[in-house]
Amino acid sequence: MSNIADQTTHKKRFSTLSIINSPKISRQALIVILISCISLVCIRYLTPFNELTKLLELLRLESVAQMLRDFRSGSQSQQLFDLIYWTLCRILFYLFIPVITILIILKKPLSAFGWKGSGNTKKDIKLFSLFFCFMIPIVYFASTQDSFQIKYPFYRPHNESDIWPNLIIWEFFYFLQFISLEFFFRGFMVHGIKHEVGDYSVLFMVIPYCMIHFQKPFLETIGAIFAGIILGYISLRKGSIYTGIALHFSVAIIMDAFALYHLGFL
Repeated sequence: MSNIADQTTHKKRFSTLSIINSPKISRQALIVILISCISLVCIRYLTPFNELTKLLELLRLESVAQMLRDFRSGSQSQQLFDLIYWTLCRILFYLFIPVITILIILKKPLSAFGWKGSGNTKKDIKLFSLFFCFMIPIVYFASTQDSFQIKYPFYRPHNESDIWPNLIIWEFFYFLQFISLEFFFRGFMVHGIKHEVGDYSVLFMVIPYCMIHFQKPFLETIGAIFAGIILGYISLRKGSIYTGIALHFSVAIIMDAFALYHLGFL
């Protein structure tokens, strides 16, 4: 009986070691999944400005934390400062970290992850026009709902003097945020594991993409599922994220425009 128990324990240990030492996925897919998880965790816990200063204090960098607080307090618009900081976090973890991973660790060109044109501009414009026209009435309806009016626009002017040039500055950073987001989800994640799971890479990507919308209105979160699938398959089929960036940012712009209109600023 003792020999049987020892053999069973040995087999379990061997099986565990085999899983650790010889995963049934490629090196690229493993790296993409790990970096994606780390980036999403950092986005969740470091994006709030207060969380960053708390982390700095935990690391015994109280002077740096206080310097950042003073810089924020001295800014002309703390709202704009917080939004730009929010955007820079996304650029770092959605764009910069994946780009470094692709170029230095995976040693592959960014074009292999959707950072290129599709080669058919006319077809892209037609596809963009179709989806954009389809989304305009949906976005307008959403902009009339209380849950959306509470959330949007992200940059909320106190009066007309707050709009220019702050609104233009914010929309520029907002655009950079969408470049980063589309590259992360529809580029890095979709193209990073497509050789492992094929078209299912889009469905795997949609799960975390839906989850980052949990703090947003219910209808938007539901819509993110379908939008994520559509934009994911566009990227997968065309090998390009450019159409997705244009669509996503355009929809965001008209949502901001409608929201500002309802607030009486447009």
